[in-house]
Amino acid sequence: MDVYEKQLEEEIPDFAEHAPEQHGELDISSTVSAVKIHGWKQVLGIVAVAIVIIGGWEFLVRFLQVPEYVFPTPSAIFTALVTSFPNNYPHFLITLTELVSGYVVGASIGLVLAAVLIQVPYLEKIIVPYILLLITTPTLALIPLLMLKLGFNIWPRIIAVSLASGPMVMINAVTGFRRTDLAKIALAKSYGATTFQIFKKIRFPLALPMIIVGLLVGGIFGLITAVGSDMFGGKMGLGNKLAYYSSLARMAHFFAIIIMVSAIGISIWIIFANIGKKWASWQE
Repeated sequence: MDVYEKQLEEEIPDFAEHAPEQHGELDISSTVSAVKIHGWKQVLGIVAVAIVIIGGWEFLVRFLQVPEYVFPTPSAIFTALVTSFPNNYPHFLITLTELVSGYVVGASIGLVLAAVLIQVPYLEKIIVPYILLLITTPTLALIPLLMLKLGFNIWPRIIAVSLASGPMVMINAVTGFRRTDLAKIALAKSYGATTFQIFKKIRFPLALPMIIVGLLVGGIFGLITAVGSDMFGGKMGLGNKLAYYSSLARMAHFFAIIIMVSAIGISIWIIFANIGKKWASWQE
């Protein structure tokens, strides 16, 4: 191989820098743009809606004299959130640990499987039916079985989160890899690109929007599974506290736990929306 041919092989175009404005039917720009705050008018509008909803809720509950064990006021919920936070914080950490640990394992396996399946189509015909079985089967139904086999500790819940998040990441990643323009791959091959170089410089960058969506959906599914698994056994976790406060009709504390769960979910959405803004902004 002469110097000119070697230069052609090394200088493979980076299509991620010149990607088209739209990529299939996916458009993550709406998710990304929703995070942005455009001026004080939007801020005032958000605050005004919050004041109307919370104020109206407080007024109606007090005016109709609804018992707190039926439907608490926002002020009672806020008080319960503050006063019970030291007691609920360890449970928050347990649920967060389950979510992060299971999610990292599940998402990593999902991405690796997606990369392998796109390179070996024959394996997809064998593995995908089982992945679809995992997706269509409620993961919470598997938790009692996992606890019987592994005990009433944190490990069954971590495995459940992995089983809930991994398939969502894999399916979206495979879809993203398949939407790559074949003309770009053919052009890269004409420059002497290897399979790994094509994956690194073409398939992966153009599949990033779908991968980010898969990671986002997998995170939400993982959170739902983590909270649900806490209700089945053990004495720790936000799900356990939800069941506990519900059984005692302490609805102010029940809603305080819901706020903590919602905070985790909103954080997941914000994280991946900002990742999409940075790494998939060419979609906008």
